[in-house]
This record gives sequence, C-alpha cells and structure tokens, in this order.
Amino acid sequence: LVAWILANLGAIPAIPAWDPTFVILAMVASVEAIFLSTFVLINQNRMAEHSERRAELDLQISLLNEHETTRLIEMVAALAVRLNVSTPADKELRQLAENVDPRKVMTQIQQASEDQQEA
Repeated sequence: LVAWILANLGAIPAIPAWDPTFVILAMVASVEAIFLSTFVLINQNRMAEHSERRAELDLQISLLNEHETTRLIEMVAALAVRLNVSTPADKELRQLAENVDPRKVMTQIQQASEDQQEA
C-alpha cells in the first residue's frame, strides 16, 4: 500500500505513476473489504452454530443432572423413612423430589424474556 501510494505520488522517480487519482487502489480496497466481510460473516455463522450446539448440550446435561439429583433425593428420603430419621429438609422434600418438566421451564424463560423486552 505504501509503495503504491509513493509510486503514484511520484516519490519514486524510477517508477512512473500508473494510478495518479488512486481509483484502482480504491477499487482493490473495496473488493478486499467485500471479501473480508464475507469471510467474517461466514465465520460468525459457524461460531453461532457451535454456540447453539454447546447450549443444547448444556441443557441436556443439566436436565440429566436434575433427573439424577431427584432420584438421589428420593433414595435418601426412603432411607430416612426406613431408619425413622427426621431432617430439616422434610418440609421441602415433596417439592425437591418432583421432576422438572423442561417444557414448563422453557415456557417460563420465554415469558420472562418477553416481559423484559416489553419493559
């Protein structure tokens, strides 16, 4: 770029100016910008796709973890009943042992998101 500008300004006497108004340089820069922006957009689309996959995997892992935790709570509660042991969590035990419905959670998240957008 610097050599192009210097040669076309006449700063290098051995090279004649071939683009004194820099029209060709502007065209080359514009074409380069078009290609560069295209590559950036393609890369952003790929990154968004990877992010979406990662989020879906995180959701699946979280749901599996929730299911396993619920089963562990049920097992510990059964042991506590069998051993006739009371715990401070006995009042919350029924609620903790309930399975989480992913559809209800997603509906609540979407409603909260819509409420934030409206506000």
